Amino acid sequence: MHCIKTLAYNGLCTFEFGIATELFALPRPEFPAWYSFQTIALEPDIRAMGGLRIEAEGALSDLQEADTVILPGWRNPAERPPQALLDALQKAHNNGTRLFSICSGVFILAAAGLLNGKRATTHWRYTDALQRRYPEILVQPGVLYVDDENILTSAGSAAGIDAGLHLIRQDFGNAIANAVARRLVLPPHRDGGQAQFIPSAQPRTGQPMAALMQWARQNLSRPLSVKALAEKAGMSERSFQRRFRAEVGAAPMAWLQRERLFHAQSLLETTKAPLAEIARLSGYDSLDTFRIAFKRTLETSPAAYRARFNKARPAGPPKPRTAGAG
Repeated sequence: MHCIKTLAYNGLCTFEFGIATELFALPRPEFPAWYSFQTIALEPDIRAMGGLRIEAEGALSDLQEADTVILPGWRNPAERPPQALLDALQKAHNNGTRLFSICSGVFILAAAGLLNGKRATTHWRYTDALQRRYPEILVQPGVLYVDDENILTSAGSAAGIDAGLHLIRQDFGNAIANAVARRLVLPPHRDGGQAQFIPSAQPRTGQPMAALMQWARQNLSRPLSVKALAEKAGMSERSFQRRFRAEVGAAPMAWLQRERLFHAQSLLETTKAPLAEIARLSGYDSLDTFRIAFKRTLETSPAAYRARFNKARPAGPPKPRTAGAG
């Protein structure tokens, strides 16, 4: 089983820890394979926010056995984490362990030097501080999460759910990630980024764009353009692009590209349709264009994705890493 270990510390961010346990520790017997989960104690006496006491069975040395380590926030972004924790994370990552921080947990990864030269994000209240303190990091302030070279960082606390579903999608495919989201009564992927949540004087009702987005999802095989979407919304192109970005947090074509790929993933997982047909149904004008877009975004080919996640094959996470693997 893919082994997930989650850090617990004095002053533990309870909500972020709850996200980790809900997504990965909850038994899911309806799936043929799932994660194993262990809580790792940073300190002997852990008092979480809200007056809770945490009894964790794991120690820092156990991080070396993890396939994924989750950092559910950090008690104070201005406080440097203990060197023993930073050393353990560096060693684990060098051995191939995937790292996942929620909200302020990114400051642990930053202090360990693991984000230098990489893209990362955190809660919009902390992005400026992260960039000032760690100028080597390519801070992305307007997104819900960033996945860069086996390190996943998420924005505000709830964005940890989005990032966690992305991780599940990587390990088990769209169908299982969607099933987990449905059990949480959540959309499989939220539209937009942190721009939706930063205080603004601009009203954002979302209703006109919500209807248009649903229509676009039902017509992905068509060669949709900004002009066509603007006409459907009854706006000029300039007004439409401004309104769409304000409400959704992404440019129309960037959002549409993502929806096309989600649709293609679903078809690859659930059908035996030829790749050329999947490309057409997802709105790509050629199989080569589809392959390039799929590879650029998902870092694998459509054929390899189908081989791994099609329902006709047993589902499961990546093979556990071996010691010393990069």
